Amino acid sequence: MADLVRFSVSLEADLLEAFDDYVKEGRFATRSEAIRQLLRTTLTREAWEADTSDVSATLTLVYDHHKPGLVDKLIELQHQHAEQVTASMHVHLDHDHCMEVIILRGKASRLRQLASGLRGLKGVHQGELTMTGVIPPHRSDCMNPGQRHDHSHSHPHPAKPDPS
Repeated sequence: MADLVRFSVSLEADLLEAFDDYVKEGRFATRSEAIRQLLRTTLTREAWEADTSDVSATLTLVYDHHKPGLVDKLIELQHQHAEQVTASMHVHLDHDHCMEVIILRGKASRLRQLASGLRGLKGVHQGELTMTGVIPPHRSDCMNPGQRHDHSHSHPHPAKPDPS
């Protein structure tokens, strides 16, 4: 975690009152937590629009799994974009519909292109691409599939069972 730095901000009284309402309604622990989240959201949006940094995103699709060939096309497109697709989760909503949440990373333009291709398939009822964060340059290399990265945590991780 980066060093914590304190700074002052001057605001009009009515703007501070509105912000305090935002903090309270959002159930933020402190004003600082709310400001951190707003800054991260703004910086992510800037990177998303400028297409200069790698970003992470989720694509949520709802589709009719009975549509002939649709599941194969969804899988094929994800395999064709393996460098952007980090993971996916499949959920059965009812007898006819499934939801797939796909975790993506890469340049925003590439993620938007992939999302459009998946959303545009016949049988996909809904598709929502949501930006979730900027991948800092020093972290993007260690987040490539198949590469290991180590970092410390304040909580333990259970040991993996021995496969033998």
